[in-house]
Amino acid sequence: MRHADSDVDAMRRALELARQSLLADEDDVPVGALVLGPDGAVLAESANRREALTDPTAHAEVVVLREAALALGDTHLVGCTLVVTLEPCPMCAGAAQLARVDRVVFGAWNDDYGAAGSAWDLLRDRRLPHRPEVVGGVLAEECGAIVREFFERLR
Repeated sequence: MRHADSDVDAMRRALELARQSLLADEDDVPVGALVLGPDGAVLAESANRREALTDPTAHAEVVVLREAALALGDTHLVGCTLVVTLEPCPMCAGAAQLARVDRVVFGAWNDDYGAAGSAWDLLRDRRLPHRPEVVGGVLAEECGAIVREFFERLR
C-alpha cells in the first residue's frame, strides 16, 4: 500500500525518536510520536517516557497530545494529526479521541494491545462522537523492528 509522502516523512521523524530511545538504552519501550498542526508543522514530539518519569500514563502519544494542547492553547486539536510508530493502545486511542485529532497515523500493528483496528478499534467505534481518520502500516516493518529489538535485548 502506498502512503502519502507527508505521512512517510512524519513517520521517519517518529522512527528517529524511537531509535534515539533505543540507542540511549533507556528502559522505555522505544515508541516515537509527534503531533502535526493543521499546517503540517510539528507541534510536539517525544518517545515513551513511562519509566523515565515513573508515570504509567507517559506513553509517547499522551506526552505529545499534552504538549500540543499547550502549544495551541486548546484541548481540542482539531485539524491535527497524531503520528506514532506503534498502533495506539486503548489509553492512547482514548486520549486521541478526547483531543479530537483529525487523523491518527501509525506504523507497526500491535496485535496484543492495539486499539486502532487490531485487538480493538476504539478510534472508529461508532458509539463515540468523534472518529478520526486512521492510517495504519506506515513504514510498518521498520517500526516493528525497533520494538522487536528492544524486547530481544530484554531476553
